[in-house]
Amino acid sequence: MTKTIDPETLRGIVANICRAAGSQNEEARLVADNLVMANLMGHDSHGIGMLPRYMLSVRNGGLKVNAHATIAVDSGALIVVDGHAGFGQVIGGEAMDFGMERVREHGVAIVATRRSFHLCRIGAWAERCAEQGFISMHHVNVVGHRPLVAPFGASQARYATNPYTIGLPATAQFPMTILDMATSVVALGKVRVARNKGERMAPGILLDADGNPTTDPNVMYCDNPGAALPFGGHKGGGLALMNELLAGVLSGGNTMRPETMRKDDAIHNNMLSIIIDPEKLIDNDFYKNEIDATLEYIKSARPIDPAKPVLVPGDPERLMRAEREANGVPIDDTTWEEILAAGDDMGFGRNKILHMSA
Repeated sequence: MTKTIDPETLRGIVANICRAAGSQNEEARLVADNLVMANLMGHDSHGIGMLPRYMLSVRNGGLKVNAHATIAVDSGALIVVDGHAGFGQVIGGEAMDFGMERVREHGVAIVATRRSFHLCRIGAWAERCAEQGFISMHHVNVVGHRPLVAPFGASQARYATNPYTIGLPATAQFPMTILDMATSVVALGKVRVARNKGERMAPGILLDADGNPTTDPNVMYCDNPGAALPFGGHKGGGLALMNELLAGVLSGGNTMRPETMRKDDAIHNNMLSIIIDPEKLIDNDFYKNEIDATLEYIKSARPIDPAKPVLVPGDPERLMRAEREANGVPIDDTTWEEILAAGDDMGFGRNKILHMSA
């Protein structure tokens, strides 16, 4: 079965478990807001279902509570930020704030963030920049965790889902445009969600350990795991490799190789972010008019299904958020039990969680 819980209750549950794990109030709030927002936007793969994994890494030492970002290399418009294995919900925001300070001075900034714990939904960092009127592009890799995705033409995993994200600010006519995607066909968290629900994956997403196509999500959660496939064949595989190199090398945070993996299997992210003030490049009225005209033209295309209008990046998330804010967030039984167990382990017991959600 699936239960439906209102967003504010979920925020309270997540924040209380984080506080029990040692987080200060502001850190607990940031983690809760970020995870629940992912659920609201329909990305359950990056929502509160990640919390049990976070708490396990707190226990194992792979995630450091109350850590903050620091600038490790300062070259003016180019900076390297060290996340010290802190919550990505904290480190990602602080790294973007460092970068936007430089954008206001130089018109552009390149921020290479290393050693953040899981940065979660990368679109959140593009949104943070877009809210201040800035365009941003983000290349992400993973170290510590085992490989998940096979290169094009391979049957063994060699890197993670390595997201790529671009964000444009809102205009008078349209909200911000956010393209946020894994370079695998789907993010690993979506495989986890399917496993927890007892569902199969669509064909063309997974390989088993022998390299055979499969629809069984359990192949990613066993002693001899398989691999996810890149989207678009060689194109997605090529973009995943570029993200691996740009994020892992330029940040100094390492790429994914056997010698950089951790015994605790922690999810550490590196991210190369390019942040631009468009007003430093082009007349603001021209910029916004062109954005509006292009998006209007795209959305005016005749849909294949008249009941499904043409959408642009960010639209599906806005539609889902409106629906879930009104009706609550669905949580499958397996994910719910994992959250209850995480609360028990951290000292915010299941009876308290069940009382909050009653």
